[in-house]
Amino acid sequence: MFSAILINKDDNGQTVEVSQIDEAQLPEGNVSIDVEYSTMNYKDGLAITGSSPVVRKFPMVPGIDLAGVVTESSHADYKAGDKVVLNGWGVGEGHWGGLSQKARLNGDWLVPLPSAFTTRQAMAIGTAGYTAALCVDALVNHGVTPDQGEILVTGATGGVGSVAVSLLAKAGFTVIALTGKTSDAEYLKQLGASDVMDRAEMSEKGRPLQKERWAGVVDTAGSHILANACASTKYGGAVAACGLAQGADLPSTVMPFILRGVALLGVDSVMAPKAPRMAAWERLAKDLDASHLDLIAKDISLAEAIDVADQLMKGTLRGRVVVDVNK
Repeated sequence: MFSAILINKDDNGQTVEVSQIDEAQLPEGNVSIDVEYSTMNYKDGLAITGSSPVVRKFPMVPGIDLAGVVTESSHADYKAGDKVVLNGWGVGEGHWGGLSQKARLNGDWLVPLPSAFTTRQAMAIGTAGYTAALCVDALVNHGVTPDQGEILVTGATGGVGSVAVSLLAKAGFTVIALTGKTSDAEYLKQLGASDVMDRAEMSEKGRPLQKERWAGVVDTAGSHILANACASTKYGGAVAACGLAQGADLPSTVMPFILRGVALLGVDSVMAPKAPRMAAWERLAKDLDASHLDLIAKDISLAEAIDVADQLMKGTLRGRVVVDVNK
């Protein structure tokens, strides 16, 4: 038997609780894992609170991230004792996820834990940090360099934003952090931000073309913030879009793209192939200041994750939340 958060749904609605589960109930997979840590992501908040129908079947163990040790494997790439990380692939939505002491899943979804990190540090990074690394790689691969000017990071106090600020600063970029929590300016500067902007400056409808400022952008917001970011990106610059915290709409025009050659780069972390996943984790191992993880992340127990999901949906959390599934 092992402990896990279990979501059930019937005619009376959704229930969520920490349950004791028999290992025989684990779903099919060719790798079994003793989970050491998981995380709380926005999608986990949606699943646990039932705010959005992200869970596709019930009962479901949520948790789109996990890090732990392989206990049994018939997959060619992994053997018992290997430390591994999982991010995305629909885990916690259609396949039992990481908010659990044990998991069984497809080995193709895993990446080896980089030697630079412990399993706890890997979950302080989690999908949010891995997504941030994908965004930085997208900008760098497009040709954005530090000498071209400032990089804007929106939603900077969130998990993606916090790690993006740290990674970009370490890579030599001048980072401007956009946030609705300007009281956290010192935190963002500790991560490497050169300056902090109030989110209100970019939250409303703006002109189709604005003064050129950004060489590149990492955007977690969507909607007017993304539209204004595109409108103020320099000629030939790039915007990596990975979130919709403000909204899924894009009230923009084609003008930044056809008059300034701005590139809008969509970044997906859920179904990304293994090669960019490995590259993202390599960047994290190389460029992320591990001491920043102590600023970015806090630890909670498995039972506390249910209440933290509500806080996450209310936008009251900063940085990352690591879940010690064995507490």
